[in-house]
Amino acid sequence: MSRRRGGEAAESTSQDWVATLADEVIATHEKEGDADRTIVCASGLSPSGPIHLGNLREVLTPHLVADEIRRRGIACEHLISWDDFDRYRRVPKGVDGIDDSWAEHIGKPLTSVPAPRGSAHENWAEHFKAPMVDALERLGVPFRGISQTQMYTSGAYVEPTLLAMRERARIDEVLGRFRTRKGPDSEGAAEGGDAGVDPDEAVGSTTGEYFPYKPYCGACGTDDTTIVAYDDATTEMTFTCACGSSETVLLREFTRGKLVWKVDWPMRWAFEGVDFEPSGVDHSSPGSSYEVGGLLVREVFGGRQPIGPMYAFVGISGQAKMSSSKGGVPTPSSALEVFEAPLLRWLYARRRPNQAIKVAFDAELSRLYDEWDALSRKVAAGTTGAIEALGHARSVTTAERALPTTPQPVPFRTLTSVVDVTTGDPEQLGRLLSGLVPGDPEDPVTLDDLRPRLDCAEHWVEHYMPEESHTRLLAAPDEELLASLDDTDRESLRLLLEGLEQDWSLDGLTTLVYGVPKVQAGLPMDTRPTDELKAAQRRFFVLLYRLLVGSDTGPRLPTLLLAAGPEAVRRCLTAREH
Repeated sequence: MSRRRGGEAAESTSQDWVATLADEVIATHEKEGDADRTIVCASGLSPSGPIHLGNLREVLTPHLVADEIRRRGIACEHLISWDDFDRYRRVPKGVDGIDDSWAEHIGKPLTSVPAPRGSAHENWAEHFKAPMVDALERLGVPFRGISQTQMYTSGAYVEPTLLAMRERARIDEVLGRFRTRKGPDSEGAAEGGDAGVDPDEAVGSTTGEYFPYKPYCGACGTDDTTIVAYDDATTEMTFTCACGSSETVLLREFTRGKLVWKVDWPMRWAFEGVDFEPSGVDHSSPGSSYEVGGLLVREVFGGRQPIGPMYAFVGISGQAKMSSSKGGVPTPSSALEVFEAPLLRWLYARRRPNQAIKVAFDAELSRLYDEWDALSRKVAAGTTGAIEALGHARSVTTAERALPTTPQPVPFRTLTSVVDVTTGDPEQLGRLLSGLVPGDPEDPVTLDDLRPRLDCAEHWVEHYMPEESHTRLLAAPDEELLASLDDTDRESLRLLLEGLEQDWSLDGLTTLVYGVPKVQAGLPMDTRPTDELKAAQRRFFVLLYRLLVGSDTGPRLPTLLLAAGPEAVRRCLTAREH
């Protein structure tokens, strides 16, 4: 029987995808009779370009399952295989520090390609691995990284490589069950995906014999090579290259090459004893790498196929499907500049793997923060359901540690408005703290109490706020508009200016701006709004926006007033004496 955390009732997590998958992994592990062996969850990442938010699902799905298993006191590790020995396929677009000259490196291992100009890293792969490693640390994801360059060049995979070469006819037969004989004319095929014939499936040009191995040329360094002869007994291999060179080597001593993808993946399942590894939609269709790998790991490498749910794509508000090879895509590092780490974890944890995820960098981000804050309040009050509580717990803590959170979580929408109006000036921000957060005079709130969320808001305003959404107070009062006001409008401004002296806080200003039309109508401040009263409030709000920012709309008026400060508000709402 699988073990649940803290004796939790099974029915309380029956709809919780993380616990369900952890149950399945543990049960399979125990059924195999190797309960003393550490459970292995795995991910694979190719540092061929920016590692984007779609790739993050490849990591967070097994991370959450491994974390749940460790929370139950069961030994489990998370492996991340860096596919840095893969070939460099194309020069990506939108990557700073490179130009068309990088095309001369196409076909070389990623670790043999120079890093973009100005990079502090020794090669292409390390340049794109580094920000992902940093992001995973910030997200609370412990893992053991495996460099495929190191594994292949150290000779760690010599024996399984020789096995694959001996069993090449059987491998060819398995692959042949799924070949479509179509050319690699889709993006997926061109990227080494599952559409058409995999371009990584090597065939000797002389005999037509299939070889599941691609050597890198010693002369030009690329894999534009063809094996023309191989002897099983001696492991002598001869291959030629498009550059004109030819080599004869002993494969048992040769480490400058790798198994093709559809053979390499199941080989690693067996080599590392992987129990759980999800895969994207493109690797989970009929005849895909995952299905073919399941046959090869059993029939050739003597291992077992890991539990491997399919995960759906991750989209970005306003953008199409992400592709590392095209560059210019949001990465986990860039997301963490505007998302608090627990919030980003929550976006992935709350959806089942087969459900699509949308990550918002536009105005929807404020709504996501509002959802997160509402959930946090419900959890603190003990009024949320078991599934929501688990999702929240997995987002703010791991089996090893708690993630940093903002001590005073002011609404993100409010922070962005304040940052925008004050242009991020620390002195003005500090002045507004008393209005944003009720503080103890003996222990005043500081800007640090609003971080990291304040930093996220500042970055969003600078890099993501649409230009037309920026709010700037008028430098001088609109004398013409003020002169044209009728008695009702003048009275509303007088009531507002008098009220500013009473409670300069977000709640106080909210009560004031909604209450002025009520007072004018002779109603108590706590009167529930009628349609007529709502119309009067809208008229009053439009007047304030026109006088403050020269527009009919803007950020929430209480926030705008708070950010502007009493002096600026009085300046905009009061006609100058002539």
